[in-house]
Amino acid sequence: MGSSPIVVSASGGGGWCSNNSGNNESCVLSWSFGYFLFAFLMLGWIASLYGRLMLTPNVRTTLSTLGCQEDGEGSWSIGVFYGDSPFSLKPIEDMNIWRDKSAAWPVANPVVTCASASEAGFPSNFVADPFLYVQGDVLYLFFETKNSITMQGDIGVARSVDKGATWQQLGIALDEDWHLSYPYVFDYNGHIYMMPEGSANGDLRLYRAVNFPVEWTFDKVIMKKPMVDSFIIPHGGKYWLFGSDHSGIGTKKNGQLEIWYSTSPLGPWRPHKKNPIYNTDKSMGARNGGRPFVHDGNLYRIGQDCGETYGRRIRVFRVEILTTDEFKEVEVSLGTEEPTKGRNAWNGLRNHHLDVQQLSSGEWVGVLDGDRVPSGDTNRRFVLGCASVMAVAALVILVGLLLGAVKCLVPLSWCPHNMGKRSDALLSWEKPNLLSSKLRLFCSRLNRASSILRAKVNLNTCTGRLVIILTIMASMALMCLGVGYIYGGSGAQEPYPLNDHYSQFTLLTMTYDARLWNLKMYIKHYSRCSSVREIVVVWNKGKRPELSEFDSAVPVRIREEEENSLNNRFKMDPEIKTRAVLELDDDIMMTCDDIERGFKVWREHPDRIVGFYPRLVNGSPLKYRAEKHARRHNGYNMILTGAAFMDGRMAFERYWSKEAMAGREVVQKYFNCEDVLLNYLYANASSSQTVEYVKPAWAIDTSKFSGVAISRNTNAHYHVRSNCLRIFAKMYGSLTERKSEFSRRKDGWDV
Repeated sequence: MGSSPIVVSASGGGGWCSNNSGNNESCVLSWSFGYFLFAFLMLGWIASLYGRLMLTPNVRTTLSTLGCQEDGEGSWSIGVFYGDSPFSLKPIEDMNIWRDKSAAWPVANPVVTCASASEAGFPSNFVADPFLYVQGDVLYLFFETKNSITMQGDIGVARSVDKGATWQQLGIALDEDWHLSYPYVFDYNGHIYMMPEGSANGDLRLYRAVNFPVEWTFDKVIMKKPMVDSFIIPHGGKYWLFGSDHSGIGTKKNGQLEIWYSTSPLGPWRPHKKNPIYNTDKSMGARNGGRPFVHDGNLYRIGQDCGETYGRRIRVFRVEILTTDEFKEVEVSLGTEEPTKGRNAWNGLRNHHLDVQQLSSGEWVGVLDGDRVPSGDTNRRFVLGCASVMAVAALVILVGLLLGAVKCLVPLSWCPHNMGKRSDALLSWEKPNLLSSKLRLFCSRLNRASSILRAKVNLNTCTGRLVIILTIMASMALMCLGVGYIYGGSGAQEPYPLNDHYSQFTLLTMTYDARLWNLKMYIKHYSRCSSVREIVVVWNKGKRPELSEFDSAVPVRIREEEENSLNNRFKMDPEIKTRAVLELDDDIMMTCDDIERGFKVWREHPDRIVGFYPRLVNGSPLKYRAEKHARRHNGYNMILTGAAFMDGRMAFERYWSKEAMAGREVVQKYFNCEDVLLNYLYANASSSQTVEYVKPAWAIDTSKFSGVAISRNTNAHYHVRSNCLRIFAKMYGSLTERKSEFSRRKDGWDV
């Protein structure tokens, strides 16, 4: 006979299914399946749309097919710094070093990355712990490289003959069966030694170069303890070994330091009387963070602050007392500027290792590693993403319960009493477990709670409908959040290297007092883009703002003009230090990733105008039309310079040349067409292609919100531009034969 089922109709009342229990069960299952399928499709569509429009591609995965994969340890890379002393170090981009062969104008940090090693044939997820070895004018760089295949650290080596601006990857200097890092290299008795961290093997080993810098042989174990981040220095007639022992009971990880001394770097070593010197909070800089250095007769030690995350920053200490019985040091400021671009900066969140040395010229050079994400970022994002998706599932079920589309049931076929003849063994299993009975009881209570919930939240009232709407909106927001955590990468909008090198550009915009609201938002956003070095504001009229009014991560310079003229946009500016200039109207907002992609394409074609708004000039007579016209004819021959990269020096010289004087007069007359003129000047100066298009993921015209758009009447604006086309065609020749097809480059960025 069996008990009657607990299944009720999916409507919560009646009328959807017959009273037959089997039909009721099938009906509830079908409605529940339909509801969940609809929710899955809708939320999936919203998530995919969000991912396509809002999530930028992970630059690291495009750097190399061999390495540069996301790694829980981070995305470390290495930068070069220069200064008159160790306390006045500035990044290489501030030195304005140009390298035409590498398309870096100027060279910018980081100078060694996972791509540097991977593209040289040594797959790497990150590079860190840099140590320099100087031989005359040649610099050798030893560093940890995380092998993308074995997932352990090896010691890589690179060479530079231009003071660290460019590096040649020489290969893997040391590879063991265990993890290696912190390759401390030093001279002793005519030999070159390396003492890497190999704590995974339980000891501290010394290696000697047999064919410097790529061949090394094991020399000896100098300490049978798992020491991390150790170095050896001569001081006061003795050799001193500083390191952290992670095997001791009671030590605080990354907050412990020990000192040992000897008459030779080969040992034997004796412990300092006060060991452990530090056994304190991990933010205090106890763990070593690079090679110690001597300046003005003082010895300085570099330590790691691991308080917020591993390798958060370095701290510098001046050693005041170092004897076998006493040790004292005081913290001093290194004097370097903190990164201001957050995760968009290569070292925006972490830097944990510095090696600084003095060259024969007296100049100091330093190598510093940095990371844009905290330790364990990939794991944290995955957990948060899964939690968001689970929360979405819970909200979907909640909405289903409120709508009566979801019922919790246990089919009778699952129940032991409905299984027919049973053996004694099965009967003995039923009594202690009662799994199906407990499950049916739970479902019954849940359905009762659902009924109570629907009674309290009456969907026929405004309050009930509002609850449903808010719950659905929360589900959509959490779904997008989950997708962002899991598939959106670290959230950094990184620069794209060319030939393993990075560079910077100057952002230039022209505006006036009525558009100050646009300008403030514009500067706050674009100053955080990785490759922006400076923002130049061409102020055409009205009272100029104070620099203090802007929230900027880079220097802002306001160039106030005497005359309100569109020709000012391309005025010669000797204070611009970069070859690349991005002319970008102050009412255009797009992602930093779009900007960085455009910069990458321009560096591949620095003789062209590379921009985001294509136009096709054709017809008889010539007529100015929108982008749709170019799309219909699958081609373009002009790029609007209101959002375009160019060689600032070359473009401005062409615009202010004697040949362009008549064209500038047309621009002044119509107060329009300055970008049209520059396109004609480029075409007039070259027989090859002169424009390149990059499609932005999205772009917003903020002037539409503020009501200060320059060209409010589109038809009149286009009519003036059509006149300009015909005038410039007579002056500088036609553009109609220079059509470039969309998706010609095959990089997917010009579709």
